[in-house]
Amino acid sequence: MLIAADKFKGSLTAVEVAEHVTAGLRRVVPGLDVAAVPVADGGDGTTAAALAAGFTRHEARVTGPTGEPVTATFALREDGTAVVEMAEASGLQHLPKGVFAPLTATTYGTGELLLAALDAGATSIVFGVGGSATTDGGAGMLAALGARFLDADGAPVGPGGGGLPELATADLSGLDPRLAGTDIVLASDVDNPLTGPKGAPAVYGPQKGASPEDVAVLDAALAHFAEVLERAAGPKAAEHALAPGAGAAGGIGYGALVGLDAAFRPGIDVMLDVLGFAPALARATFVITGEGSLDEQTLHGKAPAGVASAARAAGIEVVAVCGRLQLPQEALAAAGIRRAYALTDLESDPARCMAEAGPLLERAAESLARDFLV
Repeated sequence: MLIAADKFKGSLTAVEVAEHVTAGLRRVVPGLDVAAVPVADGGDGTTAAALAAGFTRHEARVTGPTGEPVTATFALREDGTAVVEMAEASGLQHLPKGVFAPLTATTYGTGELLLAALDAGATSIVFGVGGSATTDGGAGMLAALGARFLDADGAPVGPGGGGLPELATADLSGLDPRLAGTDIVLASDVDNPLTGPKGAPAVYGPQKGASPEDVAVLDAALAHFAEVLERAAGPKAAEHALAPGAGAAGGIGYGALVGLDAAFRPGIDVMLDVLGFAPALARATFVITGEGSLDEQTLHGKAPAGVASAARAAGIEVVAVCGRLQLPQEALAAAGIRRAYALTDLESDPARCMAEAGPLLERAAESLARDFLV
């Protein structure tokens, strides 16, 4: 039995999900052979999944999204592979509760975290992006790595997307030379372009506190940023603005594509490779996946869909556990998931469901075991 589930956001980590599912299964089938590969899709929880897979934990003190120092974690393996999650440095969790900074939040700390990984010996980096508080196109990140973004008077522009309208010149020549020899993979479940109706500000800005007026300002600011970068880096900067993944995490995907020469890959594909999912799947006869909410977003590059796709290709049956289920059975079946067990079927009050997620998940796993294993 292989448990390859993502976190239940706000209640359980991916590791805790696996522990509770295992406990529930073994109440029905004592001694059941269970293996766990906690998974993530490049968003928040990615570093935790890497640490659970045996990577070594490293910490760095970096600049948070509003300029306050925060402690961020990255994961490093002996072969030089690092997993760096931008939300660790520039994520929404670092904002004061209920207080957003849509125009001024910066990715500078993410650049500092990438530097810390290089300093620790990373030669390849899986750069997971998602859960950001920022919409600065990765300008802050690139500045921390040595780029210069100056206004007409030759002074550095202000932080966040709100500072980009003042940008007059960009100079990428000072980027840390180690980046040129580092293989960087941009891992994201988001394939949006940088700007426009499907771009970073329009689609994700409101989640970060941006008003309709802020969205318009940020969209124009990122378009201007791309124009200035085209003068500095050539036509590839314009091409990358339209590329899938450019709009990830407030446009940090764009900064990574242009400034770090990163290669974009769907986050779950990258993470399954890094976490050793294929060898674990080869030993499995049954797979359990899941995440907090199984919904339409799940079908577009989220962890359960990636796990189910790989398992189906191997001819292995897949069921899912989740906090809430918002997909019809036909959609589950099309994704390769035989059945889903939702905590809300056991407890209808959402707040209670999250507070008691662990015990409820064990009960769901007992039902799963009775339905499929006895």
